[in-house]
Amino acid sequence: MAERRMFAKTIIDSDAFIDMPVTARLLYYDLGMRADDDGFVNSPKKIMRMIGASDGDMQTLLDKKFVILFESGVVVIKHWCIHNYIRKDTYNETTYKEEKASLGFDENKAYTLRGRAVDEPSTQVSIGKLSIGKDSKDNSGRSAKRFTPPTLEEVQAYCEERHNFVDAEKFIDYYTSNGWKVGKNSMKDWKAAVRTWERNSQPTPQKKNKLEDLPF
Repeated sequence: MAERRMFAKTIIDSDAFIDMPVTARLLYYDLGMRADDDGFVNSPKKIMRMIGASDGDMQTLLDKKFVILFESGVVVIKHWCIHNYIRKDTYNETTYKEEKASLGFDENKAYTLRGRAVDEPSTQVSIGKLSIGKDSKDNSGRSAKRFTPPTLEEVQAYCEERHNFVDAEKFIDYYTSNGWKVGKNSMKDWKAAVRTWERNSQPTPQKKNKLEDLPF
């Protein structure tokens, strides 16, 4: 049976919490209901859309230090371990182990980022990094690897390895200009894009026949 999600009155009855807009408080409750057993939420933007919350509501939770936002777009409920105690026999550790490893606990058992004073403003990431409606995991349940654009040398080396006729510099210029997108989607694998260019640059059967008809 699934564990119930609880909210400690010491947190939700505090002046800091009550002073927030109702919409920000409702967003906090929804995030808490959908968090994993370590308090992490992988699609906060999706939840915001579902309940009609705004970026301002999320920013309020960040400013008031009720949630912590990571570069990956994942958020964690700062007071999760005050709200909830998960039995060991039902506990499932979060898949966001890298983010979890960056957290410690203050004297009240609330999450805090290691190396940062409790009252120090959070500057680790902007609200624009929130996950937009999708889990930031691949189909295997593991955290998806962040795409990094290749260098010109990397593309040239890969093209040489495959003995194709793709112009590496043209490839780099094209995708740099469009923000490294394939159609409307962000690129996930630049080598796959190179292979697509390779296939598109191959002569068609008609062209091959014409070449074969030449007298040399």
